[in-house]
Amino acid sequence: MGRTVLRGLVGLLGVLGLLITSQLWLNPAGPAAKLGIQAMGPLGLATIRADMGGFFGAVGILAVWAAFKGQGKLLTAPLLLVALALTGRGIAVAMGGLTPDMVQPMVTEAVLVVAFAAGRRFI
Repeated sequence: MGRTVLRGLVGLLGVLGLLITSQLWLNPAGPAAKLGIQAMGPLGLATIRADMGGFFGAVGILAVWAAFKGQGKLLTAPLLLVALALTGRGIAVAMGGLTPDMVQPMVTEAVLVVAFAAGRRFI
């Protein structure tokens, strides 16, 4: 039962990653602005689509695939990606301090790290 719930959670998190990807591809300025990023012309919009969309797309596809296949080892890459993103945020806090708007993305990434680590071990 617990394994099935964990698989479902990992799959749901993957689908959410894919939804974020679609938002970034269709309207990059909107979701990026919520994260404090502003595009400076067509290159900026293309970079948001490519880099942020690619990040969330890779995490989403791999998480859905791991859940579908029931193979926790497939969560290694998304776990690494999100853990590195969280590490980058930690470095930003260490170098510039923590602001209230930085907390929610960090909590989200920490939850993803825990869910993907658990999924990698128990799925």
